[in-house]
This record gives sequence, C-alpha cells and structure tokens, in this order.
Amino acid sequence: LTGMPKEKYDPPDPRRCYTIMSAEEAANGKKSYWAELEISGRVRSLSTSLWTLTHLTALHINDNNLTRIPPDIAKLPNLVYLNLSSNKLRSLPAELGNMVSLRELLLNNNLLRVLPYELGRLFQLQTLGLKGNPLSQDILNLYQEPDGTRKLLNYMLDNLAVHPEQLPQRPWITLKERDQMTPTAVFTVMCYNVLCDKYATRQLYGYCPSWALNWEYRKKGIMEEITNCDADIISLQEVETEQYYTLFLETLKERGYDGYFCPKSRAKLVSEQERKHVDGCAVFFKTEKFTLVQKHTVEFNQVAMANSEGSEVMLNRVMTKDNIGVAVLLEVNKDMFSDGVKPPQERQLILVANAHMHWDPEYSDVKLIQTMMFLSELKSIAERASGSVATSSPTSDPSSIPIVLCADLNSLPDSGVVEYLSNGGVAENHKDFKELRYNECLTNFNCNGKNGNSDGSITHSFQLKSAYDRNLMPYTNYTYDFKGVIDYIFFSKTHMSVLGLLGPLDSQWLIDNNITGCPHPHIPSDHFSLLAQLELQPPLPHPLNPLNGLHLPVHR
Repeated sequence: LTGMPKEKYDPPDPRRCYTIMSAEEAANGKKSYWAELEISGRVRSLSTSLWTLTHLTALHINDNNLTRIPPDIAKLPNLVYLNLSSNKLRSLPAELGNMVSLRELLLNNNLLRVLPYELGRLFQLQTLGLKGNPLSQDILNLYQEPDGTRKLLNYMLDNLAVHPEQLPQRPWITLKERDQMTPTAVFTVMCYNVLCDKYATRQLYGYCPSWALNWEYRKKGIMEEITNCDADIISLQEVETEQYYTLFLETLKERGYDGYFCPKSRAKLVSEQERKHVDGCAVFFKTEKFTLVQKHTVEFNQVAMANSEGSEVMLNRVMTKDNIGVAVLLEVNKDMFSDGVKPPQERQLILVANAHMHWDPEYSDVKLIQTMMFLSELKSIAERASGSVATSSPTSDPSSIPIVLCADLNSLPDSGVVEYLSNGGVAENHKDFKELRYNECLTNFNCNGKNGNSDGSITHSFQLKSAYDRNLMPYTNYTYDFKGVIDYIFFSKTHMSVLGLLGPLDSQWLIDNNITGCPHPHIPSDHFSLLAQLELQPPLPHPLNPLNGLHLPVHR
C-alpha cells in the first residue's frame, strides 16, 4: 500500500514579472531557467516547436484566437497549470486526458459544447474553469454542484470507454530443466497482494474509475488471476477476514486446496462488524500434493513485546504495528517424488511462510526488525518440527526442513530487509535501523542466540535465495506515486532450485496505453502476482540405515 496525501498546490503568481537578460549577461554565459511561458497577441496557431519545451510546468495561452489545440499538447507532461481561456476553441483533444500532472486547467470563455470524457483521467486536477462556454445543461448541472469539479471528472472517468480491450499475456520464463537423474518434487508457488477493499479508495487510486475499484468487480479479476496461475501453493496478502471464508476458501476448496488464514492483530480489539474487514495473510495448498502437519501465526507486536529488553524504540515503533505472518508445515506427498521411481522412505517436510510487513517508507527499521522476528520464529518452528517429527536425524537441525517464504516486504531490492534475507545477516549498525537504540534486543534474534559471537551483525540460519533475479521484474507494485519491486518469493537454496517464473507484464504496453497506475479495469490489484516453479531434492536417506551399508557423502 503506498499512498500519500496530495501535496498542497500553489497556482502561479498572477503578478508575473519578466526580466530580460542583458547582452552582457548572455555573453558572460549566464544561464536562464524558466518553467513558465506566456504567449499572447491574438495568436491563431501555435508553432510546433512549442512541443519541444517539455520542461514547462505552466503555459499561459489565454486571450488569443486559437480555434483548436493539437493533440501534441500532451508532449508537455510536466504541465501543472494550463490556461486556454478566452480563445475560440470548439473542441479539445482527447490527449489532454494524458496530462495527469495538471492541477489547474482553465477553459473559460470558449465555444465548447462538449468535453472529451478523457478529462476524467486528470485525477490531480483541483481547478477546472469552464465558465462562459455553451456546454450542455447536464454537464453544467454537475459542475455547479458543491465539489462540482471532482464530481464532473469522476462522472467522465466512470463513463470513459476502456481501451485496449485486453491485457497482453505475461511470458513464462524457463530457467532450467528438471533433474532427470534424481526423483525430485516440482511444484509452483504464487505470491500475490490482492489489495483489500478497505484500502482501495479514490483518495489513494484517483486514476481508477470507481466501478473498477469496487470489490464486486475486482474480486472476479483477482480470482481469475489466482485460478489461471493454478499454483500448488498460494500465498496472499491483504485478504479481508470475511472474504477469506466466503470467497477465497470457498472457491479454492472446490479446486482441491485447503488453507490457513490469520488476520492482523487488531482483529482482537475491534467489534465483530469491523472484524470482518480486518485483513491478513492466507496460505493455500493443493491437498493431493501436500498434507498439513502444523499451522502457526506470528504476531510481530507480541514478539516485539517479549524481546523489547526495555528498549524504548522497540516498544514505541515496532510493538505499535500490528502486522503478522503465517506459516504452515506441510508434508510433501511421497508420490510427488516417485515419477516412475521408487518413492523415498523418509518424510519430506517443507515450511511455507507468508508475511506482510509494515508499509510506511519512514519505518525501514520496523520492516527490518519484523523480518528478523519472523525468521527467528520460523527457526523455532523448524527446530521443534525437526525434533518432534524425527526426520533424517535425531538432532533437531532446523536446516533439514526447507523453507519457502513469500512476502510483501514493502522493501526495495537494495534495502536492509532484502540484504538480511539474501546474505544471511545484516550489520547491527545498518542505516535502515536509523541509528535508533535497538542493539540490546536485536541480539535476541541472532541465529546463534544472544551470546553467540557474530561480529557486529545479526544473522539467521536459513540459506535463502530470491526466486526472481534482481533485474527480472521492473516492479511488483505499480501505482502513480510508486513503482518498484516489494514482493518476493525466497526459498532454501540448499534444497531447492528455480525451474521457471512468470515474467513481467510488458512495460512498453503500460506506457503506450497511458496506464497511470493500478488498479485498472484490466488489472484488479496495485500489485502483480509472482509465480515460481521450484524443484525440491528428495530427502536424504537416514544416516543410521545408510544405503547398501555405505555412508554416502552429502552433496547439497
């Protein structure tokens, strides 16, 4: 979720004063910078060289004799102010709707009878001047209502025909072929933030028509995305409690899945009515391939409280955020390995985890600590499981259970969060901690415990790799204000490898079709889904009953 309050817009100063540079100043190489341009003098047509001035933020071409404005006007993408008043315009180009930076558009005293509905796309427009035009009564009626500009623009956006008709397919990218020598298990994992209804507001997503933000409309596209991917394991974030039971679980049960869900911690504190709309994380898995062994919820505020060690920032910054993670311990059904070969003797367990970290860019410290707390809890879950399920060894070695971690980390690839996950640790004075006093409690999350020596860094015991290479997806979250990779699938590189991935939506298509941001009538969330095909090596034979009496060296 990325949404900022609209910044206050200051219109250009009406008392514009110009200074003309002297020949001497020009000769001395004085630079001039001007972002505003005024053209006046009963001008009838505009020079095409005007459209090369792409740096302009304000253009005053009022009080002229212009009868038309060419579509090329949209080549000035930085215009915030455009004054076309007191001309002889009978129509406007639809391309005006692409100028989404506009805050003020003045069209007073022209000959306009109709307006292109594309103007509805100007979601940042605060002032629209239409006085003194022979416009139709229904347009004027809307415009004259309180907050009329916004109502008129919304009406236009909601009634604007959607082009193009459909989305191009995202490509499947094959990275390597399945191992033919060993009976491996191959399965697909999907990670998807579905944008819950409560956050899908016109305040945050003003560029999306209200009918396409509506949950009844979006849920069809979301379910279609999920069922088309048909993944063996599905991790979803921002699933509203009521929708989990009535829509997601209901639909996916029919398709052979079982699931586990937990809402954010605030669910305990609100009324039953509000509880329905608290969002959380869900994991689904195909029961023909996996059997549920255990399910766990990790409440970050509880873990923060238990490990605060009297740190004030831990209590004030971390404990106050109610994000959660969930994990399911699954047994991989043996026939997934068989592939015509004798299935392995040992049980193969896999820990699937899903989390949604705090969203605010100002809280990089909280995101990093939430991630550390999650991994530290996953380590205990894995240790307890490998101890109790007596897998390949009598010692409880958590690394004997491979892990798949899906998450909306709300963190870019160069963040401390991703460094920590990918490299196995992060320096305790990393800049993302913002020089706040966490040191005492951070060591609690170290993989070798509070007293273990880890020379100034906080480490974890999983060897993780991101399924998507750094440059593969240009973004997983695509809004007007923010475009970047914040969703991830990590896996244990000691046990697994990636065979293939669902690639990105063609970026050029988004640009060519002037897609300001998502959601969009064809794109039901502000996030794109991730889908990876993973290959899991079979469990190693038990060391106490080695194959043919030989102790085989472990090749990982």
